[in-house]
Amino acid sequence: MTDFLRDLSPVQQSAVSTTEGPVMVLAGAGSGKTRVITYRIAHLIGTKGVPSKNILALTFTNKAAGEMRHRVDTLLGPGASSGLWIGTFHSVFARLLRDYIERLGYSRSFSIFDSDDSKSLIRQSMTELGIQQDAVPVNTVQGLISKAKNSFILPSEFHRNASDYNQQKAALVYELYTRKLRENNALDFDDLLIKPLELFREHPDVLHELQELFRYILIDEYQDTNRAQYLVTKQLAERYRNIFVVGDDAQSIYSWRGADISNILNFQDDYRESETFKLVDNYRSTATILTAANSVISRNSRQIKKELVPQGAKGDPLTLIEAYNERNEAEKVGERILSMHREKGLEFRSFAVFYRTNAQSRVLEDAMRQSRIPYKIFGSVSFYKRREIKDAVAYLRFIQNDRDSESLLRIINFPPRKIGDVSITKLRQFAEERGLTLYEAIRSAGEGGFPQRLLTALGSFSAVIEKLRETAVDGTVYDVLHELFELTAIPSLLQAENTPESLARHENLQELLSMARDFSDHNPDRGSLGDFLENIALASDYDETQESDNFVSLMTVHASKGLEFPVVFITGLEERLFPLNCFEPEQLEEERRLFYVAVTRAREKIFLSWAQSRYLYGQPQHCLRSKFIGEIDQSVLLGEGGRAVSRGGAPAAVAAPASASFRRPAASGSPAPETAARPATGGMKKGAKVHHAVFGPGIVVELQGKGSQQKARISFRSAGEKTLMVQYANLKIVP
Repeated sequence: MTDFLRDLSPVQQSAVSTTEGPVMVLAGAGSGKTRVITYRIAHLIGTKGVPSKNILALTFTNKAAGEMRHRVDTLLGPGASSGLWIGTFHSVFARLLRDYIERLGYSRSFSIFDSDDSKSLIRQSMTELGIQQDAVPVNTVQGLISKAKNSFILPSEFHRNASDYNQQKAALVYELYTRKLRENNALDFDDLLIKPLELFREHPDVLHELQELFRYILIDEYQDTNRAQYLVTKQLAERYRNIFVVGDDAQSIYSWRGADISNILNFQDDYRESETFKLVDNYRSTATILTAANSVISRNSRQIKKELVPQGAKGDPLTLIEAYNERNEAEKVGERILSMHREKGLEFRSFAVFYRTNAQSRVLEDAMRQSRIPYKIFGSVSFYKRREIKDAVAYLRFIQNDRDSESLLRIINFPPRKIGDVSITKLRQFAEERGLTLYEAIRSAGEGGFPQRLLTALGSFSAVIEKLRETAVDGTVYDVLHELFELTAIPSLLQAENTPESLARHENLQELLSMARDFSDHNPDRGSLGDFLENIALASDYDETQESDNFVSLMTVHASKGLEFPVVFITGLEERLFPLNCFEPEQLEEERRLFYVAVTRAREKIFLSWAQSRYLYGQPQHCLRSKFIGEIDQSVLLGEGGRAVSRGGAPAAVAAPASASFRRPAASGSPAPETAARPATGGMKKGAKVHHAVFGPGIVVELQGKGSQQKARISFRSAGEKTLMVQYANLKIVP
């Protein structure tokens, strides 16, 4: 046996040593999959004498490829990896196409268009076809074309199967866009995957040549491959069938970007003579964490059965945190982090907080700042620095101060109004000549001899601003923001694009609306637009760039894949949030795999949290506990204070915070009322018993005003007296 193979476990040794024929390694979380791939490469070169040029190793990131190359050189000596074909799918196929692309009518000097270049060419194609972007957003078209290419659906097939309006228009664009790419002697990123397939189909001699070259093929993260990647590698491996794939079906979480779990599930059908090795020894997490992970993932039907086996200590049980609302949840997370930091000496870098959607970061960020806990957003930017949030806030700033020309310039084309830089320059000149502010110049543009098209666009913009200013006089921040979204249809436009990016931006805007509603509900006496903007300004001014690297990591669960932390918080464990809205069994199973990924990131301790109520689209909603909590082996799950957790959805009573604002510290409140409550309508009167989602039970002391402007002064049992806008407080009258 080669000496370096002694570093491996028996099953790892067997996987590495089985060099001939197809092999699948099911590598559970924390089981050392990268180690197996690199040792196999070293074994092929160092022991079997395989020339490095005959080995093709495909990864999904340049970092992973670099790490593999470095490990091979460490095992065999410097330069051992120099002849290897090792890299990402895109980089390796781009290299191949340089040698063979002339067979498809391109020159070897072809350009590779990035996403922005691609979008620009798609936009040109849409213009030539007379397809308006307000009818079909360019991002939607780009997403449909990309999805088709990754599934190896060429323009003619896509056109035949187009089933709705967007697909029909995208099919026309796809055909013209493909021609334009060829005219530009260019390929987009997706072409790097499908052009090899076209090459193999039209020139079998090229496929034969490459099959002879790549006698040993290794693929990392096989569960993340899409249709095109699957087809290319299957054809390359057809002659010698020495294909070695490593992956974990339980960590297949990228179907939304084209990954096809059936590639790994069907490997044994594709290669009936294949051998399968299961790496289940986990060197990362405690036994209790793995018990939780195994018990949840076992519920999936589409999987290759395996259970992770702990190689470490038993560890502490998972702790379930039950909160009254999302702000109370965030506060509890912060309190736990501070407690473990102070009492156990854990550095902030030991903690990670996961959430299902990017929009959830806002309330967690607020809590971190309030508790003076250093943090960083991993894989994204701070909520208040996201483009769509800055755009929406710029509207509010301009409504507050119409001399704010920076905000004006940010929003004048949000959403697009075709007011170009040349027009803005002329408006500035017009304003200077007449001694006007830029907005005054816009309002007076009819006197400046501007073309009618521009006057119409400026009139539309100023009409929106004036309507919002009118709403701001007597309305709440929520009223203004809701009116903004209605007048501009910005959220609807993002939703219509229906791309992962646009839907995430839509969620962020809805979270801003929820924040405004929350602020309006709980600050009726200090809830002006200026106060709201002051809060945001102070929050967005927070310096995230710490001088040290000692900070809590905040991230989506998707961003956490491949990482690990001593202590992990998995937040927002509620139905319709995590799992996210699921309409098909396959969707629920992917959500369950995503939860499995979150759990297996933790080395020592996990906190799970959920909130009984949460603002959604600006409205407070009652929440149900996530089914995933009930699927965990109850022997490894305890509630706060070490109490048992019921398997069903009935939660223990959760204390309400005394304040709804992060300006003041929270305090314990009382549990939900024992008696049933009904929504407060016109029956609100002095002396009525009511219940509030945050402040709990109380008695109406005084009513002020009528209709939509009515306020109620209420004495709450635990939170003291509060004055609330009845329209937005979501009060319930208790019999």
